Amino acid sequence: MTTPPSTAPAPPDTSPAGSPPDAVDRAPDTSLSPTARQLWTRSRALLAAALAVLIFGIGYAALRSGQSHGALDPGSADPAGSRAVAQLLAAQGVTTTVVTTTDEATAALGSDTTLLVTVPDLLTSHQQSLLRSATERSGGRTVLLSPGPSATEALAPGVQALAPTDTRTLTPQCSLPSATRAGDAELGGVEYATSVAGADSCYPSGGHPTLVRLPAGGNGDTVVLGSAELLTNDRLDDQGNASLALQLLGAHPRLVWYLPSLGDTSALDGERKSFFDLIPDGWSWGLLQLLIAAVVTALWRARRLGPVIAERLPVAVHASEATEGRARLYRRANARARAAEALRQATRDRLAPIVGSSPAPDPEALTAAVAALLDGPGTDGPHLDPGALLYGPPPSDDASLLRLADDLDALERRINSTERHATP
Repeated sequence: MTTPPSTAPAPPDTSPAGSPPDAVDRAPDTSLSPTARQLWTRSRALLAAALAVLIFGIGYAALRSGQSHGALDPGSADPAGSRAVAQLLAAQGVTTTVVTTTDEATAALGSDTTLLVTVPDLLTSHQQSLLRSATERSGGRTVLLSPGPSATEALAPGVQALAPTDTRTLTPQCSLPSATRAGDAELGGVEYATSVAGADSCYPSGGHPTLVRLPAGGNGDTVVLGSAELLTNDRLDDQGNASLALQLLGAHPRLVWYLPSLGDTSALDGERKSFFDLIPDGWSWGLLQLLIAAVVTALWRARRLGPVIAERLPVAVHASEATEGRARLYRRANARARAAEALRQATRDRLAPIVGSSPAPDPEALTAAVAALLDGPGTDGPHLDPGALLYGPPPSDDASLLRLADDLDALERRINSTERHATP
């Protein structure tokens, strides 16, 4: 019986440095190494989308920063700032002090002081409680700009925040001296309602006032304004805005201008808050909805999975390309031991039936059978050690791997030659 010689799997391209490149090195680029044009074609849509998002984000941030920069800051000359009203108050002898924390605001209160809270809704319930306690005892004036329902309940008991409304020119329609002297003014923003006896309700919009003054103990009072636009540089010279602002904020010689900040430590009430305590309630519901959507998507996709089936390849892959690709992967990973074992295993599988061994040959039995055939006729040539070739240690370098591949081919040729001579 004659067995035609088989070609062992091609070893990886491991030519030593300085030797001529083999056919694998000279081969053109394959699918394993895409060209620059292919990479650009695949990624240009994603890059264009990322660039568009980046441009939109920068433009939106620039527009938003221009709108909110220096809002209601008495030192800002921007349209949304309040430098103009601060300078007018200074000309009347009113000293303006800017504070950014609740502790600073409460420490500066007094019977000769007006406290202006620019963003009451930014204060926590603890800050609002501290501020309310301090203003009740101060005997001065407190002015709240556009407070919402929770802020009015804490800082102006007896006042309820109703629906928002447009800011426009409104008439006083009340007996408050500051309002009657100022006349028409730019107000609106938020409508309020109050049942406090002796309260002044001015500048109604839709039947509800947008300016409410509540009397307090002594000479103190609390003024609630539905809109802060009359204090801005851009709107101060409209209608009677300047007159109303000066009379409300200049009732006392000292003005404390409170700009609440997110860095105020008094907002925590001295307690350590966890990360989840700082997450708004809406985010929790949003995360729950996303979790439900993810579970539903996973169940929907799981229904599409079925048993593993064998399918025909869409294209025919030549054995040479598969061998070349595998060799390149071995070479890139420096997997000489894995490549050598693949070559030895293929050689053992082909020699086992020739020498009469089992499909899973015992190393000693296969080595002895191969050594016996090497002493037969037609096996002249250099000495080959079947044990070292078939079960030896992995090669230490690329040159040793090439020699191993050549010696395995030589071993197979000599065994096949011996088998042919032994066949009658």
